[in-house]
Amino acid sequence: MQEERMQEETYPFVVRPLPYEYDALSPVLDEETLTFHHDKHYKTYVDNLNSVLSDYPELQKKSLKQLLTSIETLPAAIQAPVRNNGGGVYNHELYFDGMKSPVGQEPAGSLAEAIDRDFGSYRQWKEQMKQAAVGKFGSGWAWLVTDKDGKLSIVQTANQDVPDLDDYVPIFLVDVWEHAYYLQYQNRRADYVEGWFNLINWRKAARRYEEGFCKLNNM
Repeated sequence: MQEERMQEETYPFVVRPLPYEYDALSPVLDEETLTFHHDKHYKTYVDNLNSVLSDYPELQKKSLKQLLTSIETLPAAIQAPVRNNGGGVYNHELYFDGMKSPVGQEPAGSLAEAIDRDFGSYRQWKEQMKQAAVGKFGSGWAWLVTDKDGKLSIVQTANQDVPDLDDYVPIFLVDVWEHAYYLQYQNRRADYVEGWFNLINWRKAARRYEEGFCKLNNM
């Protein structure tokens, strides 16, 4: 899984190819939007992160997750660049990996049960998730995460920040930076987010959920 690869990957970080063709998410996300987002914006975060770490060989053995969960222990001069660019890499890789061709897939199994338990219903979860994404002021992300007890939460982060990865495992997230949708939707963030729900790869999400709290509990 992408999450496992990200935990193992170290410097120099590489641009991960999309797990689908550039036109696979159409009509929700067209080929031009996805190409610019992946080949330009995401690639820039990868390049910048490698540049930041190039003069710090002692940090080059750390995985992306290790870097992001130890920001305060890094040299002061690179804390902000690692947070911004490392988060940009982590967030974009999960975002791209968490989508698939819009085929009307819906949650099932233990993840569906957890959504009903923790939010009341899929419809109520969707309303809260959309509110978190559309209501995020400025640039950022809305996440579905699980804790060590398997409880689901919706989390907002600003810029390229990540949730506390020691306490939560991300299930998936939606990018609400303007570059994620503006070429196609202009200022209609709500329309983009509504379409994104049809792109969620629920099979991968279910696997992340089932494995997530096991990782947090070192099972």
